[in-house]
Amino acid sequence: MHRPDAHADDVSHDVVRLLRRLADDGGEAGLTLGEIRDRLDERAYGLLILLLSLPCLVPGLYGVPQVVGLVIIMIAAQLLIGREEPWLPRRVLSLRAKAKWLKAMADFAEARLGWVDRLSRPRLAMFATGLGERMVGLFMILATLTIVLPMTNTIPSVALALLAVGLIQRDGLFVLGGMVVAIGWLVALAILAGGLLLGAGWAGQWLN
Repeated sequence: MHRPDAHADDVSHDVVRLLRRLADDGGEAGLTLGEIRDRLDERAYGLLILLLSLPCLVPGLYGVPQVVGLVIIMIAAQLLIGREEPWLPRRVLSLRAKAKWLKAMADFAEARLGWVDRLSRPRLAMFATGLGERMVGLFMILATLTIVLPMTNTIPSVALALLAVGLIQRDGLFVLGGMVVAIGWLVALAILAGGLLLGAGWAGQWLN
């Protein structure tokens, strides 16, 4: 159950510090997804999806994006319809992020994501709050639909990460960047698919 008085969201925390805070809170036991959600309050959507999308940045990864993608779509759909807090089945909420994994995420963030905190800040709020948040949910779903395709996980994961950071930091510029990456990737896939279909048609005519 959501308890805003137990873990109030500190909007002064940046992305790197949020990830480190989770690693520290988890101690040796780690945290369940439910515990992570309850610690994030209004930024639960953004950070949950960021946590889920980071492993999918690995090029050519197979298996993990397909499973993670289903959870991301479930979360993003609730953002799209305007639900205040993400709901997940009890079985999913009980899944535990091991302490080692949380620490690895925090270490990765401190080593590689410092630029995110340097560049992101509250701005262009219309794209990161209210109706803008719902649009983010839609673009997250569109990006995630391509993650589940084999060998196509890295670029849509970049889009997801940018969108998620935009929500966390209330940064509409990051949100717009994520939307541009998502649209560009979808257009590229559509062109590729069209080219393959056209090529198959020509090949069929030539063979006949």
